[in-house]
Amino acid sequence: MRRSAVRESAKASCFTESVIREMSRVAREHDAINLAQGFPDFAAPVELKEAAVRWIRADLNQYAVTWGSDRLRAAIGEYMQKRRGVTIDPDTQVTVCCGATEAMIAAIMGVLDPGDEFLVPEPYYENYGPDGILSGAVPLFVPLGDGFTLDIDAMKRASGPKTRAVILNTPHNPTGRVFSPAEITALCDFIKERDMLLFTDEIYEEILFTGPHRTPLLEPDMAERTIVISGASKTFSVTGWRVGWIISPPSLTSGIRKVHDFLTVGAPAPLQEAIAEAMLWDDAYFEQLRADYVERRKLMVDGLNDAGFTCEMPEGAYYAMVDIRPFQKRDESDVDFAMRLVREAGVATVPGSSFFDDPEDGEHMVRFCYSKKPETLIEANRRLKEWSAKQ
Repeated sequence: MRRSAVRESAKASCFTESVIREMSRVAREHDAINLAQGFPDFAAPVELKEAAVRWIRADLNQYAVTWGSDRLRAAIGEYMQKRRGVTIDPDTQVTVCCGATEAMIAAIMGVLDPGDEFLVPEPYYENYGPDGILSGAVPLFVPLGDGFTLDIDAMKRASGPKTRAVILNTPHNPTGRVFSPAEITALCDFIKERDMLLFTDEIYEEILFTGPHRTPLLEPDMAERTIVISGASKTFSVTGWRVGWIISPPSLTSGIRKVHDFLTVGAPAPLQEAIAEAMLWDDAYFEQLRADYVERRKLMVDGLNDAGFTCEMPEGAYYAMVDIRPFQKRDESDVDFAMRLVREAGVATVPGSSFFDDPEDGEHMVRFCYSKKPETLIEANRRLKEWSAKQ
């Protein structure tokens, strides 16, 4: 019997809507503090907003160059030289996209073929799984080791003749790990040994607490096999502007740009020009950003531990993964726990299972986001402590 044409695609049926975005809706329904989705509740820099207004008033309303405005690509090149110590060619290596989310899927589709495999350390940012389904490439999920460390031996066991790439996110969402130089070197040695590619998601590159971010582009012989994904969302607190970028080896840029062109055509033109200005700000901006997040991190971690959760100090990004077993009811899933926390405590989190291929692996964890004003975190801590005292 012929299947009805009125149905969703087989690809779309293989994954659910974003659990993270769903939890934001649940937070609104219950008037809860949203510590689920990773966006700030504080203002973007005034200078950046004024720059955007200035470019809009200059009637920059039409398409930018598909792969990014000349000014922004040049600014990304200067930024990479100044803050990362990496020399790139903006004309042959930089593709500006509609956020890092589009950048990742455009890069995967531009470089990998259906049936190609890529390794994903887990827990992982939830988009990487659907990225595989949509592209036809096959994600192979490899658990991180104790303390959320990279397990290179496990990657070696998981990889085979069809494995072409690894996706690495550092600073890491959801755990807050910043993978050490030794871990990165071991990973890069493995990638070179197997003649693979590295997709490195560096969107939190300016929010880390262990020293300056070191991109794998600096590792020996990795520039020709590393595709960097980053963007403005986290660094400048403008997650809704959707300006991200890809830095790729020149030999791979053409394929990536063709996919990007037909996915979205281009990122918002006036916002690209505003971001171009911000990329060249003095180091003082980035230092203050980090100092502000140090304060927020301490508030969140101290509050969680005070409420009875087990929470280690994150090394980067703006998330904390916590063990919820002291508060879980018998046979209560992490999803049910997160929903109960919204209803009873008025605080929204993300269930840990959304970061694992097998939901059972994350059923004892939830993720808290601390990219919030200090007063927001203080009130969340008050609610959590009051709630925990009743358990």
